[in-house]
Amino acid sequence: MRDAPGSVRHERDEPGEYWRRRAGGAATKGVLANAPGEPGIAPLADAAAEQAASGDAPVRLARHAVSADVAHLVRHVWIPRWNLPPGVVIEQGVLEYPSANLVIDATSAAMHGPALGRGFQRLEGTGAAFGALLQPGVAHLLVAGRMSALVGSSIPLGALRLAPDASTAELPDRVRSAVAAGDDAAAVAVFERWLRAQRLELDADADLLRRIVELAETDRGILRVDQLADACGIGARALQRLVHERLGLTPKWLIGRYRMQEAAQRLAASDPPQLAELAAELGFADQAHFSRQFRAVIGETPRRYARAAASVAVGSDRG
Repeated sequence: MRDAPGSVRHERDEPGEYWRRRAGGAATKGVLANAPGEPGIAPLADAAAEQAASGDAPVRLARHAVSADVAHLVRHVWIPRWNLPPGVVIEQGVLEYPSANLVIDATSAAMHGPALGRGFQRLEGTGAAFGALLQPGVAHLLVAGRMSALVGSSIPLGALRLAPDASTAELPDRVRSAVAAGDDAAAVAVFERWLRAQRLELDADADLLRRIVELAETDRGILRVDQLADACGIGARALQRLVHERLGLTPKWLIGRYRMQEAAQRLAASDPPQLAELAAELGFADQAHFSRQFRAVIGETPRRYARAAASVAVGSDRG
């Protein structure tokens, strides 16, 4: 793999091993730190795991691996729970992965595409949800129209292209009952049985797409679309077409999204790096370019975001 000056090198896994290793991991990449004094999901893995295990936390997020036979279809299952005082509303910031989520909450069941910019999950009162983050290139097997229409939008479960005998009508209530009982394993098992009944078959392009997404996420030496195309052994036009058809996105967006996810995660750490150092590691020309891009996506400067994240951490320690 290429290494840009100051970049972090990631060793290349055997085919498929990267996704098996990532499935169900405790990482919280994509979860953004909330404003100081506002409860939310902890943006770092250790803190999030401790928060999820605490029955007193106002917001908790559990992530679960799926069975090996469906791990090529689902990256992980996520189950948030919240118990907020009357009048308290949280808009949890997220930078979503370049794939779709099948989400079942108290009132709906739908496939949700990623937001191009910073996304928000609105939480109030007491509740819970069940989400399954699909592997790249799986959602297009279930969506009848163009994938670009799913970006920043959603499609009800009943409007998806599903197997007629898959007990889809029963899925939401069964998942809700398991989640309400606190039995995450049962909720995952119900979902997996339903997913197996879909009999989804992936093709060679799906394998290539997963490789494209893996490289965009892990290889900090890839800064441009032509570099990503070269690393995957295809032409830039073929790369553009595949990513757009299967994800509704662009290769440039993939590269930028993962850099911003990593930047937000690193800045929320207990010992965040210097901005110039982080900019170089992520392949930006300079700190100013990095700061402009971060502010355009996250909505605030890197320095302000790091200060806010540190304030949240201090508040949590004191609590």
